[in-house]
Amino acid sequence: MPAPNRSSDAAPYRAWFECYNRCGARYSLKEIVYTCENCGSLLEVVHDREPLAKSSAPRWMRLFEDRYQRTQWPYGSGVWGKKEWVCPVVDDENIVSMFEGGSNLFWAERYGKEIGVADLWVKQCGNSHTGSFKDLGMTVLVSVVKQIISEGTDIHAVACASTGDTSAALAAYCAAAGIPSIVFLPRGKVSTAQLVQPIANGAIVASLDTDFDGCMRVVKEVTRDRTIYLANSMNSLRVEGQKTVGIEMVQQFDWEVPDTVIIPGGNLGNVTALGKGFLMMKDLGLIDRLPRIVVAQAERANPLYLSFQNGFRSFEPIVARKTLASAIQIGNPVSIRKAIDVLQKFDGIVEVATEEELSNAAARADRTGMYNCPHTGVALGVLEKLVATGVIESDERVVVVSTAHGLKFTEFKVRYHEGVLEDVATRYRNVPLELPADPAVVRDALRREIDRRREGERR
Repeated sequence: MPAPNRSSDAAPYRAWFECYNRCGARYSLKEIVYTCENCGSLLEVVHDREPLAKSSAPRWMRLFEDRYQRTQWPYGSGVWGKKEWVCPVVDDENIVSMFEGGSNLFWAERYGKEIGVADLWVKQCGNSHTGSFKDLGMTVLVSVVKQIISEGTDIHAVACASTGDTSAALAAYCAAAGIPSIVFLPRGKVSTAQLVQPIANGAIVASLDTDFDGCMRVVKEVTRDRTIYLANSMNSLRVEGQKTVGIEMVQQFDWEVPDTVIIPGGNLGNVTALGKGFLMMKDLGLIDRLPRIVVAQAERANPLYLSFQNGFRSFEPIVARKTLASAIQIGNPVSIRKAIDVLQKFDGIVEVATEEELSNAAARADRTGMYNCPHTGVALGVLEKLVATGVIESDERVVVVSTAHGLKFTEFKVRYHEGVLEDVATRYRNVPLELPADPAVVRDALRREIDRRREGERR
């Protein structure tokens, strides 16, 4: 099957925005529209399945394998290697890509044995250009913006509200495209590394005295000016890139489906995207079953969990409390309805982790070779809880989606090992040995420490 090189060559592959409320409204992917103009519902990107289905599942698998991590522009990208499934309307010369995707599916053998899951894997989405899974969606959104600017649409900047990772991705991709970016961050609620990323990439950074939900209200108002394009996940272009996480992990398993996938949930666009990727593979015959999806929330920011407790019969926004998992400190997630729909199709579960559980789970996994952000800690804390209660069985193949790189949260790591995190009893604290430069003293101290650790392992 030949690879299309231009959007005109990509015909008959077509995609469009469609009202999620099924009122019948459709819009071009090149229109500046974020919600249905008839009923106010969120939109979703819908692909014309008929031309996609004309190619067999084995042919799609072969095409994706042939492109994967190669140097042919732009198909070496884990996102654009699946261009026909993602966004066929962008010309290759307008694609803005850092060859995102292709992240490690790490076999967490030692950690899995410790907690009782032999077939445990961690999808390291933080091993990306800006250090988080947000790159997967931002490459699509910024590429569409570049395409429509090239066709004469008057866009002066692209804007987002963020708890840190979205702003980093937006700033980097806009910088590469030569498009101005604007980011709204909640003052004092993002890490130093997250704050400096958009600053370094030349974004206009507005630090607001509010939380993420407050920043979201502001950016919605600002982007009523149609020359400022909205980049938050209510813009469903982002979901199209992020859905490749599920497709890629199945590809890395030689097209076998894991039993359970655990993903941290904040604004819930990632949950929506994960489900969408699996459903598209099933619809087109690449897989014959769906995994169970578990959404992991911080106990202090758990609106989806509260809805799950009543069988999703109702949902009420909350005021999210301060949590170490700052990127998911969201009380009124934009993609709530889409996420609930996904969970109902995937035998879904929602569970929470306390501050102590997320911190200790991240640190415990770090001691087996990982370097986890606090949001991945939430997912690992939930994993440990579900294994301990038998909800996840020892013989399952389990994948935890790691959403960001731990280096973006150095303060969290330092405070953990200093033992100064509030409400956290640090079970895996590790502190330097402060010793004189005397070989004999050093030798004795090292022997005592080695013996102490060996005794701890025997227990």
